[in-house]
Amino acid sequence: MTTSTLSPRMRRFIIAVDRVVLYITKYWFWFAIISLALFAGLPFLAPVLLRAGMIAPAELIYKAYSFTCHQLAYRTFFFFGDQPAYTIDELQRALNVTNDPADAFFWREFLGNAQLGYKMAWCERDAAIYGAMIVAFVVMGLFRRYIPKLDWRVYIVIAILPMAIDGLWQLVTSPLHLLPFLPVHESTALLRTITGTLFGAGSVWLAFPYLADAMRDAHTDARYQFERARAIQENL
Repeated sequence: MTTSTLSPRMRRFIIAVDRVVLYITKYWFWFAIISLALFAGLPFLAPVLLRAGMIAPAELIYKAYSFTCHQLAYRTFFFFGDQPAYTIDELQRALNVTNDPADAFFWREFLGNAQLGYKMAWCERDAAIYGAMIVAFVVMGLFRRYIPKLDWRVYIVIAILPMAIDGLWQLVTSPLHLLPFLPVHESTALLRTITGTLFGAGSVWLAFPYLADAMRDAHTDARYQFERARAIQENL
C-alpha cells in the first residue's frame, strides 16, 4: 500500500508524525540537554525542598531516585549544613550512633537534619557523573568540529579504570568486606567526584560524535519522507 492509496485521515496522520520526527531530529541536541538537566536536577532539588519544609515532594524524589543510586549518607553531598560531605566516622559522632557502613538501610534512610544539612538524592559520584555529562554535552555541541573523536582504548584508561578501581575496591572492602585480605578502602568525596567527572565527561566525548552523525542522517531521511508525503498529499 502506497501513501497515495491511504485514506485522507491516515495521510494527515503520517505527515504529522513525519513533522514531529523532523523536528526532534533537528533539535535533538536541545531536547537532550533539557532532558538531562531535568533528570540530573531533581536530586539537587530534594534537599532544597526538605529545607523549605516540603517533605512529601522531597521524599518522592528520594524514593524515585533510590532505584538509580544507593543514597548512602556517608557518600552523599549535603546542603545547608556544617560541611558539604561527611565520613562515616563524622556522621556516627554527630548522630551518636554506632551503625557501621554495612547498615545500608539506616544510612540510606537518613536524609539529614538542620545541623548536618540535607543530603542529595544522589551520591557524590552520580552527581559528578551527570553534572559532567551536561557540561560535556554543551562543550561537544559548541566545539565538536575542533574536538577529535575519543579512542575507545583511551576512554577505558581515563574514564572507566579510575572509577572501577576506586568503586570496586571500596565495594568489596567497605561495606561488604568480601575480600578481607585487601586493605579496607573507603573513598573520599574528592575521589568520587574526580572519577565520576572523568566517567561522565569521557562517556559523552566517546558517544557524542556517533550520536550526532546518527541524528543528522535521521534528519535527512525524515525530511525526505516528510516532503515526499506532503507532495503526494498536494497532488491528490
